[in-house]
Amino acid sequence: MRTCITAVSVGFLTICGLVGSAYAQPVIPGSTAFCLYEVPLDESGKRRWINLGIVQYIEATAKDVKLVYGGGAFGAGHDSKIPVSSMEEAQAVLEKLRRVAAACR
Repeated sequence: MRTCITAVSVGFLTICGLVGSAYAQPVIPGSTAFCLYEVPLDESGKRRWINLGIVQYIEATAKDVKLVYGGGAFGAGHDSKIPVSSMEEAQAVLEKLRRVAAACR
């Protein structure tokens, strides 16, 4: 009888271990709903991040990379500009944006 109880107890602990691990949350590197990218300081020197999950489109020129987001009717949107000195630098910024966004999947 004692051996049977020990076997049942070990089986119960094993089942409890499996059930407990079913509730463990996996480690997720990012989320498309909250995918932050740091943009240059504003005029007052504040650090700013934009949530890439809400960006609607990006314009790239040899002067800047402009991220447009929050657009609605009657020009209600916002934008954030990242100054660059060449189209090659703009391409590098776009590549960094792609890498950050890919990490948030």
